Amino acid sequence: MPASPWRAPTGGGSVKLSVKDLGLGGKRVFMRTDLNVPLAQGRITDDTRIRAALPTIQHCLGARASVVLASHLGRPNGAPDPRYSLAPVAQRLGDLLGRSVPLAPDCVANATLLQARALNPREPLLLENLRFYPGEEGNDREFARALGQMADCYVNDAFSASHRAHASLVGITRFLQPAAAGLLLQREVEALGRILDRPERPLAAILGGAKVGDKLALVENLLTRAEILLIGGGMAFTFLKAQGYTVGRSLVEDGLLMKASELLAIARKRGLRLELPVDVVVGQAPDGEARGVVPAGEIPPGLMGLDIGPASLARFREALTAARTIVWNGPMGVFERAEFAAGTVELARAVAASGAFSVVGGGDTVAAIHQAGVEERIGYLSTAGG
Repeated sequence: MPASPWRAPTGGGSVKLSVKDLGLGGKRVFMRTDLNVPLAQGRITDDTRIRAALPTIQHCLGARASVVLASHLGRPNGAPDPRYSLAPVAQRLGDLLGRSVPLAPDCVANATLLQARALNPREPLLLENLRFYPGEEGNDREFARALGQMADCYVNDAFSASHRAHASLVGITRFLQPAAAGLLLQREVEALGRILDRPERPLAAILGGAKVGDKLALVENLLTRAEILLIGGGMAFTFLKAQGYTVGRSLVEDGLLMKASELLAIARKRGLRLELPVDVVVGQAPDGEARGVVPAGEIPPGLMGLDIGPASLARFREALTAARTIVWNGPMGVFERAEFAAGTVELARAVAASGAFSVVGGGDTVAAIHQAGVEERIGYLSTAGG
């Protein structure tokens, strides 16, 4: 058996330090989490990311550490904005932990530093939104130094934000060591390794969501790794238009039509099975009523595709029967509306019933899995998106 990537191999090699390797008793831990949850009128609509952070928090508190929790929420553009306060998160986190979680009024002020240093063992503190300061996204050295002064060691459990060179993820480690991975980050990396480094084949990838541009690099990557690629959602219409089909008012990124054609040609050359919708549920607008099902390449002017249709769903479901590993990111339509939810929800049930090892990522896609009631039959629900 190969050495665990989370422990030092006896003969040397790559080491990824785990929070379980740290001596935490009596220490203050600065824990970067991703508590960027969706809000509506100041209320949390999905607490998946908060629940995902609990095991690492509980591990540290159980080891007699105090924990300084840090996260971003939304895009406040480097200035305080009450709409993006972490107050609802502190409340929900406290409910789940069964204890009060104080919210510091700031993330780097002197008063916050004193509040962090006054923590007793097994006490948590949540800092206010990191992105209230431009230094967070700018990976500012002094901002990172101020964060690092609050603790004795650093734990990164924010896998879904770890691709960003931000102060709380990168800069802080220049000033705060040891730095280790949290339990959630470990699970995410292990699941990612299973689908990209050593998947049981055939590997099927399902991509949806609004825009091709958001997932262009992901599509290119998967063309070299997957045997089956299913594309739905708004991003499908750029590929359909690139083939000369009529897509009405559907979402299209005209500047990417040539690139979409190139990707389709690569898929054909590789012999990859690439499926696009053959029929779609149409409407005048995402918040309007459904106007029926039409062929995906014959959408009338004035209408737009807002969900995959039953024939597309049947083709996608049939393609998944051959898969042994499935990775899915992005819904098949505007699943928040009942009129346009069937494609996404029924595809979720098909993934769950496939028998393949499945990894589902992205807030909308995970929400659809919950809506379909099949979360217990998905191999791994990731907190990350594309």
